[in-house]
Formats: sequence, structure tokens, C-alpha cells
Amino acid sequence: MQALIRPASRLPSRKLKQLRGRGFTLVEMVTVIIILGVLVLGVSSFLIFGTRIFIDATSVDKVMSQSRFAIERMTRELRNAVPNSIRVRDSGDGAWQCVEMMPIISSASYMDMPIAPDPASQFGSLMQSSAAAPLTADQFLLIYPLSPADVYTSTAGTQGKLFSIDSVTADNLKNDISIDFGRAVRFDEASPRQRYFGVQSAVSYCFEQVTPELSLLKRYADYGFNHPNLQPAPADMGTGVLMAENVVNTIGSNSPMAYTPGTLRNNAMVHLNPLFDVQGQSFQYHHQVQVINVP
Repeated sequence: MQALIRPASRLPSRKLKQLRGRGFTLVEMVTVIIILGVLVLGVSSFLIFGTRIFIDATSVDKVMSQSRFAIERMTRELRNAVPNSIRVRDSGDGAWQCVEMMPIISSASYMDMPIAPDPASQFGSLMQSSAAAPLTADQFLLIYPLSPADVYTSTAGTQGKLFSIDSVTADNLKNDISIDFGRAVRFDEASPRQRYFGVQSAVSYCFEQVTPELSLLKRYADYGFNHPNLQPAPADMGTGVLMAENVVNTIGSNSPMAYTPGTLRNNAMVHLNPLFDVQGQSFQYHHQVQVINVP
């Protein structure tokens, strides 16, 4: 008996075309991958470039803000320094350069003080300070400083220009105060304008070399001031506060600071010329600070 063999059923051509339309060929897949790769590469490059620009701009802005703040802070303290108290020193080997000053805490006119050739006395009277902070017992009284040696030496004896104060008694009705030095003292010279200064501690700004091409600016305070002949090195002033970085001046040949002493006709001048470099961009300040000489 002969079996009947039926031919395999065939899908209609319309359905076959529909099934073929749902897939894609290898060429199409490779083409899509190439296109997506190019798009991803372009977008990622754009994002990386934009991020790099933002980081560079932020770094430059940070250094510029630090430098402006540091220069402004130095300027204000230099202008408020005791006359003839500015002195600049460098290490000699390019390791650091410092400017030291004695800030004025209080200042006004004195009325009756023991001044040579008058005899020494334990007491004195002077006017209250109005523009600055009041004179207190934790300050030192300074009269007629003509050199840094007069400013940075507290006198333990009976004659000098700078003495510690034992107590202060204020008379608000008369707007004056009485000073008790705790011992008999006598000041060397009288101020032509009868001016006194109340001081407390010296302040220094130091450019310190970290590498041969890079320096930092630090501020030092509260380290005392009994250094009449030679201002202290940064290592002798304790821990400084970082004020600015990325300074690239070569200390010694292109120092960030210079000092012109005052004369009878001109005030003293501090020249600030720090050079900053960040992300390959350099900018330099050329700033002059005038310091009064009238004691």
C-alpha cells in the first residue's frame, strides 16, 4: 500500500515578509554600533573637556581669591603698624623672606609721663584711645620709637622706651586714664606730638620656599617681641597660618617683598611683588604700602 506523501505546508508570502520585517541584518547591527560609538565618544569628550575647563577655572579663581585676601590683610596690618617698626629679613639662601611689624592696639596723647631728664616715677596719666581699642594692663606702653630696636625691646630696668603696665585706672568723666608701671621708670625721649602707643605682640608675614619653584605665604603672631637686633626666623615663631600658596618668586633674586625706609620727607614704603602661578597661568602684584613715620 503506497503511503500518501503530502508536501510541507508553506507560509503565505505576506506573513513571511512580516516576519522578516521584525528582525535586522548583521550589517545593520554593525552600523548602529559604529554610530552609537561615535556619539558616545563625542559626548564623553565634550563632558571631559567641559569638566577640565571648570576645574582649571575653579583652581585659578581660588588662588586669585587667596592672593587678594592675603595682600589686603598685609596692607591693613602694615598701615596700622607702629612707626619705625617695619623690618624685612631673608634667610640668605632663598629659603624664606619675612616682614615683621608691631600692630598698634591703642594710641592717643599722654599728659604727664616720667620722661628724661625728669626723675623716674611709677605713675603717669594719658588720654583715652578713641579710634583704637582701650589701653589695658596686658599691653606695653611705647613712646617715641625711632628704630626697630626701640620697638622690639621691653625694658626690665628703669629707663627705656617700652615698659610693661601693671594696672590701668580709667576716669570716664575726665576721659583720661592713670597708669601704674609697678616700679619707677623713665622714658628716654618725649614725643614731639605727645603720642603714645599701646602694643602687645609682633606680627610677621613670611614667604617660605617649599620647592625650588614654589613658596607659601604664612602669618605668624603671639610669639613675643624681644628681638631687638635681628627678627626671628619662621622656625622660631611657632606655627604659622597659611595665607596663600602657589607663589613662584625666587627669593633673593626676585623677592616678593622689598622695604624702603622712611626719611624726614618721605614715609616708609613696603613693596609687595608676589608672583603666582596656577594651571600654567601667571599673575603678579605690584603693590606699594605707605607706612607712617611720625612717632
